[in-house]
Amino acid sequence: MRAALMDRDWRNGWAFAAPGLLMLAVVMGFPLAYAAVISVSSLTLLRPSLTPFVGLANYAAMMNDPLFWGALWLTIKYSVVTVAGEFVIGLAVALMINRTVTMKPVYFAVLTIPMAMSPVSVALIWRMLLQPNLGIVNHTLEALGLPRVDWLGNADLALWTMAGIDIWQQTSFVVLILAAGLASLPRDPYEAAEVDGATPFHQFWYITLPMLRPVAAIAVIIQLINEFRTYDLPYILTKGGPGTSTEVLSFFAYRRAFLGLHLNEGAAASFVLLLIVLGLTVLFFATLERRR
Repeated sequence: MRAALMDRDWRNGWAFAAPGLLMLAVVMGFPLAYAAVISVSSLTLLRPSLTPFVGLANYAAMMNDPLFWGALWLTIKYSVVTVAGEFVIGLAVALMINRTVTMKPVYFAVLTIPMAMSPVSVALIWRMLLQPNLGIVNHTLEALGLPRVDWLGNADLALWTMAGIDIWQQTSFVVLILAAGLASLPRDPYEAAEVDGATPFHQFWYITLPMLRPVAAIAVIIQLINEFRTYDLPYILTKGGPGTSTEVLSFFAYRRAFLGLHLNEGAAASFVLLLIVLGLTVLFFATLERRR
């Protein structure tokens, strides 16, 4: 009897899930499968034919392209810098909010404003603010007697400027996650540490950080996934320039596919990025399971 009920529940569950799964298969599965076919074909915008299939030749072409490795290294560097900045600033803000007694909802409401804005609108706003001749940032620098700075036109500054804008927008997400983690920590270890004479720094280092580690790991991995996929900011702010100084892997794939007219190589680069993101996603769920 019990087995029959479980079998009926299983069939009902699949029946309810089937429409959604079918929609996902159509909306996501078909484009993904078609992109995989393109990545092993000879399709270009100048020669719109899938045949002859070339196997892994497009992937080999990516591996032998120094621009690909430059874009991959730039993506790793950009992701590490932005995630580290978001985590350090986010943890500091979350600790301050956690000690605040009044007006917490107001602080959280203000913090969610950058996160609620789309990356395109953020990029457009900051592009106007950082405009070399008319931007308010350079106008302020001049008012202080400092020279103008070409924030997005200087190859040495463009990547770090873009990283700063990303940190400005995404830190609030890290703050919300870490603040929730801090609010859930038990008070008993802190009370025992105060009785033993532990300083606030020792309480933070030996109690807060170890207990917050699972939540912090989740925040870091989620942000790593987001940063590896970033495309909006370089497209709006710099178009990958000056030169290739801000050409992250996602923009490299776009440029190779639609500006270089090689859809097959662009698809191959996109699948390399997909594998990296999938690896980070597996790490994310492994962290969740370990937390349980």
